[in-house]
Amino acid sequence: MKTTFFRLGCLALFLFSGSLSLQAQYSFVQIQKSSSRVNTAFESKEDMLKKEFADKGLIWPAKYVYIRSFKYDAQLEVWVKNNVKDKYKLFKTYKVCMQSGTMGPKRIQGDYQVPEGFYYITEFNPRSQYHLSLGLNYPNPSDKILSDPQRPGDGIFIHGSCVSEGCVPVSDNDIEEIYIIATYARNAGQEYIPVHIFPIRYNNKKSEDYLENFLSDNPSLTAFSDQLQKAYNEFETTHQVPLILIDKKGDYVVGN
Repeated sequence: MKTTFFRLGCLALFLFSGSLSLQAQYSFVQIQKSSSRVNTAFESKEDMLKKEFADKGLIWPAKYVYIRSFKYDAQLEVWVKNNVKDKYKLFKTYKVCMQSGTMGPKRIQGDYQVPEGFYYITEFNPRSQYHLSLGLNYPNPSDKILSDPQRPGDGIFIHGSCVSEGCVPVSDNDIEEIYIIATYARNAGQEYIPVHIFPIRYNNKKSEDYLENFLSDNPSLTAFSDQLQKAYNEFETTHQVPLILIDKKGDYVVGN
């Protein structure tokens, strides 16, 4: 029987601050900066970001961004590059300053779980109640198959304010930096900014021991964790975001 795959990165919906006619006249950066909150962030952070990029031998602004987060380790990484064939380079690791839920994927509304899996940014919200926020495409096609069919949950964001009920929160200062970097990448044409959320940082022994103990009590999640680790390992080897497919059972298939 032929296996059906869904490729991540399709049918993304982006929220813009303005009408379609405004989008035709102004760049995405200009539209975002029409928000006083975003404009203030650019004024206070952009020069510093330029210097930090230069100090690390990176080109400002980055045209491609890759974000990955590690739940147990409470970290969020921003990787950047400027040509599609280049390898990603790490710009900065940010602290995830609040946690909710435990290891494992999100499967139902109200479980306070931070999702695990492979997502992309679908929304730039300059008027978030959590300062600034970047919305993710949860539930993705895998989640829609494996989660509660009526109430899988939604509204998962990377945001400021250091509060969480299933999102990925950072400080207001940090979300401003991440938001600016992502805005420039979107402006340069990167419609699908990938965000991969892992249970742990797999090359950290303390984290690996924690996950091993967790999986011994939750063996049904072992195959799911292995799928995530395969994608993590491939990026560690290539510094290119791996192709992620989803089969008809909802399992992730890491391709080349």
